[in-house]
Amino acid sequence: MIRIVIVDDHDLVREGIRALLEQDPVFQVVGETGDGQEAIRMATRLRPDVLLMDVSLPGGIGGLEATEAIVADCPGVKVIILTQYEHREYIKRAIRIGARGYLLKRSVAAQLKDAIKTVYQGQRYLHPAAAEELAELVATGRALEEDDYDRLTPREKQVFKLLAEGKTSRDIAKYLTISLKTAMTHRTNLMAKLNMHSRAELIRYAIRKAIISLEGP
Repeated sequence: MIRIVIVDDHDLVREGIRALLEQDPVFQVVGETGDGQEAIRMATRLRPDVLLMDVSLPGGIGGLEATEAIVADCPGVKVIILTQYEHREYIKRAIRIGARGYLLKRSVAAQLKDAIKTVYQGQRYLHPAAAEELAELVATGRALEEDDYDRLTPREKQVFKLLAEGKTSRDIAKYLTISLKTAMTHRTNLMAKLNMHSRAELIRYAIRKAIISLEGP
């Protein structure tokens, strides 16, 4: 039996995936959440075989940030990104940080089940559209190289995402349970690392890098 955790901030999506998977005795859904921080805690506590992760989650821990933490702390948990986005920046970052699969939500039920089984067996699974994007990146010599964003610390990435979502330093301090001074220090450091001088510049970069979407968090 393959033990699965579902991470998506839409209740109906989680319920639909759970109902679909539980029709098959091969799958057992052992947990679900719509929060990135809780996803990390669930991965640590439940140690599922496969974790289905949405990209766009509210707050400082987005789907890719949560994936990065889970891959580092729980290497036995195989993460499949399950998203509506086929943006190449998402695909690049997902593969670079160790996601084992990338599937679009418009996929049919059979693809989802195949993806879970494939990843559970130790292989990778890419939706054809994602595979095509990755092949294009390889062909143009721009595959999975690091950039300035990848050199931010995990905490700086959280602060970056919250800033891009419009949060103030005081909001960030409260959300991350850190002091206002610490939040402001992280903000100063990440802006310096990215050579940025305004929030508008940061937001444009966040959209271009698919850290936030135009549709919002």
